[in-house]
Amino acid sequence: MEGVTQNGTIISYTEFVLFGFPGIIKNRKLLIIPFTVMYIIIMTANLFVIHRIFVIPSLHSPMYFLISLLLTINVSYTASILPKFLVGLTFDLNQITLAGCLTQIFYISFMSLFESGVMLSMALDRFIAVCRPLRYNDIMTSSFLVQLSVAGIARSTLFISPMVILTASVRFCRSNVILNFVCENAGLLSLACGDTSKPHAVGLMVRILVTVTDVSLILLSYSCILYMAFKIAVGKARHKALNTCGAHLTVAMIIYLTALISSVIPRVQSQMTPDVQNIISAIYHMTPVSLNAFVYGLGVKEIRRSFTKSWKNKTVSR
Repeated sequence: MEGVTQNGTIISYTEFVLFGFPGIIKNRKLLIIPFTVMYIIIMTANLFVIHRIFVIPSLHSPMYFLISLLLTINVSYTASILPKFLVGLTFDLNQITLAGCLTQIFYISFMSLFESGVMLSMALDRFIAVCRPLRYNDIMTSSFLVQLSVAGIARSTLFISPMVILTASVRFCRSNVILNFVCENAGLLSLACGDTSKPHAVGLMVRILVTVTDVSLILLSYSCILYMAFKIAVGKARHKALNTCGAHLTVAMIIYLTALISSVIPRVQSQMTPDVQNIISAIYHMTPVSLNAFVYGLGVKEIRRSFTKSWKNKTVSR
Protein backbone atom coordinates (compact mmCIF):
# COMPACT_ATOMS: atom_id res chain seq x y z
CA MET A 1 0.00 0.00 0.00
CA GLU A 2 1.43 3.38 -0.96
CA GLY A 3 1.98 6.16 1.57
CA VAL A 4 -0.91 8.55 0.90
CA THR A 5 -2.26 11.38 3.05
CA GLN A 6 -5.99 12.03 3.52
CA ASN A 7 -5.98 14.69 0.79
CA GLY A 8 -4.45 12.23 -1.69
CA THR A 9 -0.86 13.48 -1.59
CA ILE A 10 1.73 10.77 -1.97
CA ILE A 11 4.28 10.92 0.84
CA SER A 12 7.82 9.61 0.99
CA TYR A 13 8.67 7.51 4.03
CA THR A 14 11.64 8.60 6.12
CA GLU A 15 11.37 5.82 8.71
CA PHE A 16 11.39 2.10 8.01
CA VAL A 17 11.03 -1.22 9.77
CA LEU A 18 13.73 -3.87 9.27
CA PHE A 19 11.75 -7.11 9.45
CA GLY A 20 14.00 -10.00 8.51
CA PHE A 21 12.70 -13.57 8.18
CA PRO A 22 8.99 -12.60 8.18
CA GLY A 23 7.88 -16.15 7.38
CA ILE A 24 8.76 -17.37 10.88
CA ILE A 25 7.16 -14.47 12.75
CA LYS A 26 6.09 -16.67 15.69
CA ASN A 27 9.61 -18.02 16.22
CA ARG A 28 11.73 -15.05 15.12
CA LYS A 29 13.21 -14.62 18.58
CA LEU A 30 14.80 -18.07 18.28
CA LEU A 31 17.07 -16.53 15.64
CA ILE A 32 18.83 -14.74 18.51
CA ILE A 33 20.66 -17.98 19.35
CA PRO A 34 22.34 -18.83 16.00
CA PHE A 35 23.08 -15.20 15.12
CA THR A 36 24.55 -14.47 18.57
CA VAL A 37 26.75 -17.57 18.34
CA MET A 38 27.80 -16.52 14.84
CA TYR A 39 28.60 -12.99 16.05
CA ILE A 40 30.73 -14.28 18.95
CA ILE A 41 32.64 -16.68 16.65
CA ILE A 42 33.29 -14.00 14.02
CA MET A 43 34.49 -11.39 16.51
CA THR A 44 36.57 -13.81 18.60
CA ALA A 45 38.30 -15.52 15.66
CA ASN A 46 39.12 -12.32 13.78
CA LEU A 47 40.26 -10.36 16.84
CA PHE A 48 42.39 -13.29 18.04
CA VAL A 49 44.32 -13.50 14.75
CA ILE A 50 44.69 -9.69 14.66
CA HIS A 51 46.06 -9.81 18.22
CA ARG A 52 48.60 -12.53 17.35
CA ILE A 53 49.84 -10.54 14.35
CA PHE A 54 50.14 -7.43 16.52
CA VAL A 55 52.10 -9.03 19.40
CA ILE A 56 54.40 -11.41 17.48
CA PRO A 57 57.42 -9.48 16.08
CA SER A 58 58.08 -12.07 13.36
CA LEU A 59 54.64 -11.30 11.91
CA HIS A 60 55.36 -7.58 11.52
CA SER A 61 55.71 -7.68 7.75
CA PRO A 62 53.64 -6.29 4.84
CA MET A 63 51.78 -9.53 4.16
CA TYR A 64 50.60 -9.86 7.76
CA PHE A 65 49.70 -6.16 7.91
CA LEU A 66 47.39 -6.73 4.95
CA ILE A 67 45.92 -9.85 6.58
CA SER A 68 45.24 -7.90 9.79
CA LEU A 69 43.69 -5.08 7.72
CA LEU A 70 41.38 -7.57 5.99
CA LEU A 71 40.32 -9.09 9.32
CA THR A 72 39.77 -5.61 10.78
CA ILE A 73 37.40 -4.95 7.88
CA ASN A 74 35.62 -8.21 8.76
CA VAL A 75 35.17 -7.08 12.37
CA SER A 76 33.92 -3.64 11.38
CA TYR A 77 31.63 -5.07 8.69
CA THR A 78 30.01 -7.52 11.10
CA ALA A 79 29.61 -4.85 13.80
CA SER A 80 27.63 -2.72 11.33
CA ILE A 81 25.06 -5.49 10.75
CA LEU A 82 24.54 -8.04 13.52
CA PRO A 83 24.24 -5.87 16.69
CA LYS A 84 21.36 -3.89 15.13
CA PHE A 85 19.63 -7.11 14.07
CA LEU A 86 20.10 -8.78 17.48
CA VAL A 87 18.81 -5.72 19.35
CA GLY A 88 15.79 -5.67 17.04
CA LEU A 89 15.07 -9.35 17.70
CA THR A 90 15.51 -9.03 21.46
CA PHE A 91 13.63 -5.80 22.16
CA ASP A 92 11.49 -5.45 19.02
CA LEU A 93 13.41 -2.30 18.09
CA ASN A 94 13.28 -2.82 14.34
CA GLN A 95 12.88 0.82 13.31
CA ILE A 96 15.52 2.58 11.26
CA THR A 97 15.50 6.04 9.71
CA LEU A 98 16.14 6.65 6.03
CA ALA A 99 19.43 8.33 6.96
CA GLY A 100 20.38 5.32 9.09
CA CYS A 101 19.48 2.91 6.30
CA LEU A 102 21.48 4.88 3.72
CA THR A 103 24.41 5.03 6.15
CA GLN A 104 24.34 1.25 6.56
CA ILE A 105 24.12 0.77 2.78
CA PHE A 106 27.09 3.09 2.28
CA TYR A 107 29.17 1.47 5.00
CA ILE A 108 28.51 -2.13 3.93
CA SER A 109 29.15 -1.32 0.25
CA PHE A 110 32.23 0.73 1.13
CA MET A 111 33.69 -2.09 3.21
CA SER A 112 32.99 -4.65 0.48
CA LEU A 113 34.89 -2.59 -2.09
CA PHE A 114 37.69 -1.84 0.36
CA GLU A 115 37.95 -5.57 1.11
CA SER A 116 38.31 -6.28 -2.61
CA GLY A 117 41.03 -3.62 -2.77
CA VAL A 118 42.90 -5.28 0.09
CA MET A 119 42.71 -8.64 -1.72
CA LEU A 120 44.23 -6.91 -4.75
CA SER A 121 47.00 -5.47 -2.56
CA MET A 122 47.69 -8.95 -1.18
CA ALA A 123 48.08 -10.29 -4.71
CA LEU A 124 50.52 -7.46 -5.47
CA ASP A 125 52.46 -8.20 -2.29
CA ARG A 126 52.83 -11.90 -3.17
CA PHE A 127 53.71 -11.08 -6.78
CA ILE A 128 56.59 -8.84 -5.68
CA ALA A 129 57.72 -11.36 -3.02
CA VAL A 130 57.93 -14.25 -5.51
CA CYS A 131 58.68 -12.54 -8.82
CA ARG A 132 60.80 -9.58 -7.58
CA PRO A 133 62.25 -10.88 -4.29
CA LEU A 134 65.40 -8.72 -4.36
CA ARG A 135 63.32 -5.55 -4.57
CA TYR A 136 60.63 -6.61 -2.11
CA ASN A 137 61.89 -4.60 0.88
CA ASP A 138 62.47 -1.54 -1.29
CA ILE A 139 58.95 -1.63 -2.76
CA MET A 140 56.74 -2.93 0.07
CA THR A 141 57.60 -0.20 2.56
CA SER A 142 55.35 1.14 5.31
CA SER A 143 54.67 4.29 3.32
CA PHE A 144 53.66 2.24 0.27
CA LEU A 145 51.26 0.19 2.39
CA VAL A 146 49.70 3.40 3.67
CA GLN A 147 49.38 4.64 0.08
CA LEU A 148 47.66 1.39 -0.94
CA SER A 149 45.24 1.71 1.98
CA VAL A 150 44.45 5.35 1.20
CA ALA A 151 43.95 4.48 -2.47
CA GLY A 152 41.53 1.71 -1.46
CA ILE A 153 39.57 4.09 0.77
CA ALA A 154 39.45 6.75 -1.96
CA ARG A 155 38.33 4.24 -4.61
CA SER A 156 35.58 2.85 -2.39
CA THR A 157 34.30 6.32 -1.51
CA LEU A 158 34.39 7.46 -5.14
CA PHE A 159 32.46 4.42 -6.41
CA ILE A 160 29.88 4.08 -3.63
CA SER A 161 28.96 7.73 -3.05
CA PRO A 162 27.10 8.26 -6.38
CA MET A 163 25.00 5.12 -5.83
CA VAL A 164 23.94 6.18 -2.32
CA ILE A 165 23.31 9.80 -3.38
CA LEU A 166 21.06 8.63 -6.24
CA THR A 167 19.19 6.27 -3.89
CA ALA A 168 18.72 9.10 -1.37
CA SER A 169 17.03 11.22 -4.05
CA VAL A 170 14.30 8.61 -4.65
CA ARG A 171 10.85 8.82 -3.04
CA PHE A 172 9.80 5.78 -0.99
CA CYS A 173 6.04 5.45 -0.93
CA ARG A 174 5.23 1.78 -1.60
CA SER A 175 5.84 0.63 1.95
CA ASN A 176 8.07 1.33 4.93
CA VAL A 177 8.71 -2.34 5.76
CA ILE A 178 12.02 -3.78 4.56
CA LEU A 179 11.72 -7.58 4.57
CA ASN A 180 15.37 -8.11 5.43
CA PHE A 181 17.57 -7.98 8.52
CA VAL A 182 19.93 -5.46 6.89
CA CYS A 183 19.53 -2.42 4.66
CA GLU A 184 20.60 -3.24 1.12
CA ASN A 185 20.38 -0.95 -1.87
CA ALA A 186 18.16 -3.26 -3.92
CA GLY A 187 15.84 -3.89 -0.97
CA LEU A 188 15.38 -0.19 -0.25
CA LEU A 189 14.84 0.64 -3.93
CA SER A 190 12.09 -2.00 -4.14
CA LEU A 191 10.03 0.31 -1.90
CA ALA A 192 10.49 3.30 -4.21
CA CYS A 193 7.92 4.86 -6.45
CA GLY A 194 8.98 6.43 -9.70
CA ASP A 195 12.06 5.82 -11.80
CA THR A 196 14.84 3.86 -10.04
CA SER A 197 16.81 2.97 -13.16
CA LYS A 198 19.73 5.31 -12.38
CA PRO A 199 20.60 4.01 -8.88
CA HIS A 200 20.06 0.42 -10.07
CA ALA A 201 22.30 0.97 -13.10
CA VAL A 202 25.05 2.68 -11.10
CA GLY A 203 25.00 -0.04 -8.43
CA LEU A 204 25.20 -2.80 -11.04
CA MET A 205 27.93 -0.99 -12.98
CA VAL A 206 30.07 -0.51 -9.86
CA ARG A 207 29.71 -4.16 -8.85
CA ILE A 208 30.58 -5.47 -12.32
CA LEU A 209 33.45 -3.02 -12.88
CA VAL A 210 35.11 -3.65 -9.52
CA THR A 211 34.60 -7.42 -9.56
CA VAL A 212 35.79 -7.97 -13.13
CA THR A 213 38.79 -5.65 -12.75
CA ASP A 214 39.93 -6.95 -9.35
CA VAL A 215 39.36 -10.64 -10.12
CA SER A 216 41.19 -10.34 -13.46
CA LEU A 217 44.19 -8.64 -11.84
CA ILE A 218 44.24 -11.12 -8.97
CA LEU A 219 44.15 -14.10 -11.34
CA LEU A 220 46.87 -12.57 -13.50
CA SER A 221 49.05 -11.95 -10.47
CA TYR A 222 48.69 -15.47 -9.05
CA SER A 223 49.19 -17.01 -12.49
CA CYS A 224 52.56 -15.25 -12.69
CA ILE A 225 53.35 -16.34 -9.12
CA LEU A 226 52.57 -20.00 -9.85
CA TYR A 227 54.63 -19.86 -13.04
CA MET A 228 57.63 -18.41 -11.21
CA ALA A 229 57.21 -20.79 -8.25
CA PHE A 230 57.41 -23.87 -10.47
CA LYS A 231 60.05 -22.41 -12.77
CA ILE A 232 62.55 -21.08 -10.24
CA ALA A 233 61.70 -21.95 -6.63
CA VAL A 234 62.48 -25.42 -5.33
CA GLY A 235 61.85 -27.37 -2.15
CA LYS A 236 60.88 -25.26 0.88
CA ALA A 237 60.86 -21.99 -1.06
CA ARG A 238 58.30 -23.34 -3.51
CA HIS A 239 56.21 -24.86 -0.71
CA LYS A 240 56.20 -21.58 1.24
CA ALA A 241 55.15 -19.57 -1.82
CA LEU A 242 52.34 -21.98 -2.65
CA ASN A 243 51.23 -22.17 1.00
CA THR A 244 50.70 -18.42 1.47
CA CYS A 245 49.24 -17.98 -2.01
CA GLY A 246 46.86 -20.88 -1.36
CA ALA A 247 45.43 -19.14 1.71
CA HIS A 248 44.98 -15.86 -0.20
CA LEU A 249 43.31 -17.63 -3.15
CA THR A 250 40.97 -19.53 -0.82
CA VAL A 251 39.83 -16.30 0.85
CA ALA A 252 39.44 -14.58 -2.53
CA MET A 253 37.37 -17.49 -3.82
CA ILE A 254 35.09 -17.36 -0.74
CA ILE A 255 34.58 -13.59 -1.06
CA TYR A 256 33.88 -13.47 -4.79
CA LEU A 257 31.84 -16.69 -4.99
CA THR A 258 29.47 -15.60 -2.21
CA ALA A 259 29.10 -12.23 -3.94
CA LEU A 260 28.35 -14.01 -7.23
CA ILE A 261 25.78 -16.29 -5.62
CA SER A 262 24.01 -13.38 -3.92
CA SER A 263 23.85 -11.51 -7.24
CA VAL A 264 22.85 -14.32 -9.59
CA ILE A 265 20.30 -16.37 -7.62
CA PRO A 266 17.78 -13.54 -6.97
CA ARG A 267 17.84 -12.65 -10.68
CA VAL A 268 17.35 -16.28 -11.77
CA GLN A 269 14.71 -17.11 -9.15
CA SER A 270 12.55 -13.98 -9.15
CA GLN A 271 9.75 -15.67 -7.14
CA MET A 272 11.84 -16.39 -4.07
CA THR A 273 10.22 -15.89 -0.68
CA PRO A 274 11.60 -13.16 1.64
CA ASP A 275 12.96 -15.85 3.97
CA VAL A 276 15.03 -17.43 1.18
CA GLN A 277 16.27 -13.97 0.20
CA ASN A 278 17.25 -13.39 3.84
CA ILE A 279 19.18 -16.67 3.91
CA ILE A 280 21.06 -15.66 0.75
CA SER A 281 21.82 -12.27 2.34
CA ALA A 282 23.09 -14.01 5.47
CA ILE A 283 25.34 -16.28 3.38
CA TYR A 284 26.72 -13.27 1.50
CA HIS A 285 27.29 -11.08 4.56
CA MET A 286 28.38 -13.70 7.11
CA THR A 287 30.24 -16.52 5.29
CA PRO A 288 33.45 -14.66 4.31
CA VAL A 289 33.83 -12.88 7.66
CA SER A 290 33.27 -16.22 9.45
CA LEU A 291 35.82 -18.20 7.45
CA ASN A 292 38.62 -15.74 6.68
CA ALA A 293 40.18 -15.84 10.14
CA PHE A 294 40.18 -19.65 10.15
CA VAL A 295 41.71 -19.83 6.66
CA TYR A 296 44.58 -17.56 7.68
CA GLY A 297 44.89 -18.84 11.24
CA LEU A 298 45.11 -22.47 10.18
CA GLY A 299 46.37 -22.12 6.61
CA VAL A 300 49.34 -19.78 7.04
CA LYS A 301 52.19 -21.66 8.69
CA GLU A 302 53.71 -18.71 10.58
CA ILE A 303 50.39 -17.70 12.16
CA ARG A 304 49.59 -21.32 13.01
CA ARG A 305 53.01 -21.71 14.63
CA SER A 306 52.42 -18.62 16.78
CA PHE A 307 49.20 -20.23 18.09
CA THR A 308 50.99 -23.49 18.83
CA LYS A 309 53.90 -21.74 20.54
CA SER A 310 51.57 -19.60 22.64
CA TRP A 311 49.57 -22.67 23.68
CA LYS A 312 52.74 -24.59 24.63
CA ASN A 313 54.05 -21.67 26.68
CA LYS A 314 50.76 -21.46 28.61
CA THR A 315 50.83 -25.21 29.20
CA VAL A 316 54.44 -25.11 30.48
CA SER A 317 53.73 -22.13 32.77
CA ARG A 318 50.95 -24.07 34.43
